Amino acid sequence: MLQTTPASDPVAIPHAEGVSNEEFRDAMSRLAAGVVLVTAHDDDAGPRGEDVGMTATAFMSVSLDPPLVLVSLRNGSRMDDLLAEQPLWGVSVLSESQRHIAGRFAMKGRVSDRLLFEDIPYTRGEVSGALLVRGALATLECRTEQRIEAGDHMLVIGRVLSVGLPSADGGPLAYFRGRYRQLG
Repeated sequence: MLQTTPASDPVAIPHAEGVSNEEFRDAMSRLAAGVVLVTAHDDDAGPRGEDVGMTATAFMSVSLDPPLVLVSLRNGSRMDDLLAEQPLWGVSVLSESQRHIAGRFAMKGRVSDRLLFEDIPYTRGEVSGALLVRGALATLECRTEQRIEAGDHMLVIGRVLSVGLPSADGGPLAYFRGRYRQLG
């Protein structure tokens, strides 16, 4: 049965399974998540290549032996396309003082990441060549082990090749109910 309502009062129509996008998004917004910056270097983009970054909250540890992590990427996103070709990437676990970095790399429709990295202190990972944010709570360099298509996202499982603990100061940056938050 199709319901119609006036255009001024849209009602979310559930999927066949009974959960609308809006309901699902609202439920998942109540799950606090850590915030990371995923980075990779695209060697094929010009003579010196190009550094690419994206903010992610769907990031988790998968295994201790071997050390594996998982990041969820939107299908067809710049990072998804790059990691389909480039197996090496980096992760910076952002601190509460790095909210501006998370917001900057979460912007949709940006043309180039070059300017976004311009005033952020970073080092280049020795293993991956990816940019790693200075002052992050932790950094990881990874190599893709597996890619799993899951709905409108790609789950990328990476073997952790190196770990850095550049900063013990401050708490983690968290994402809850559609906003960046601090613990405490």
